[in-house]
Amino acid sequence: MLSARTATKPVELILEELEKADGLEGLQTATEALCEHYKIDHVIYHWVDSAGEQYGCGTYSDTWRHRYLELNYLRIDPVIIGCFQRFHPVDWKRLDWSSKAARAFQADAISHGVGNQGFSVPIRGPNGQFALFTVNHSCDDDAWANWTDAQRRDLILIAHYFNQKALEFEPDRTPEQSRALSPREIDAMTLLAMGYSRAQVADTLSISEHTLRVYIESARFKLGALNTTHAVARAMSLGLIVV
Repeated sequence: MLSARTATKPVELILEELEKADGLEGLQTATEALCEHYKIDHVIYHWVDSAGEQYGCGTYSDTWRHRYLELNYLRIDPVIIGCFQRFHPVDWKRLDWSSKAARAFQADAISHGVGNQGFSVPIRGPNGQFALFTVNHSCDDDAWANWTDAQRRDLILIAHYFNQKALEFEPDRTPEQSRALSPREIDAMTLLAMGYSRAQVADTLSISEHTLRVYIESARFKLGALNTTHAVARAMSLGLIVV
């Protein structure tokens, strides 16, 4: 039975202890404490730093973690694939599980103790860092929807606490110099980050799609981005746009 609050250690105290952590052990301890606090099956934090190194902590079993790596599930995991293309928290039911490979992956995960419900918060950090904070549980859809609706704000806050602490562990991290975008480029990038289509962005800004394409390409060049999605992610991580 999911509970909004419990009599265990307050989440504020968990975050205070997380702030004092000086290594990965502190992140791991926080995931376990949050599981106990919210009475859910799993809490996971996974990030890729600016050098491409991957780190993680959480409450999945060692057996599942080893199997995930051994079978290279990263390439087909709908959570990773879907969240890398998003900027907002997402319930796993909204992701694409339609392929045979994705359904087989989900069945294997559940057989190894992963819950049938999940909620993930994607985070973009400086210099290309990408992270995911995930809560996971086994219950019916209605119970999960009610619980995530009640906890959504807390989960987003907790996710950013984790990411802030993880960034402290990056060696030789230096701030990246911001690149100035024009007001129109900022408007275009912001609307794209909010999920607008190019046609909707052009209509909202009262410009043609051709003109919009010029703004997007200019922003992409300034940000050194490979494509539009990458440009939006870099603009957000640099604080040039706020959604």
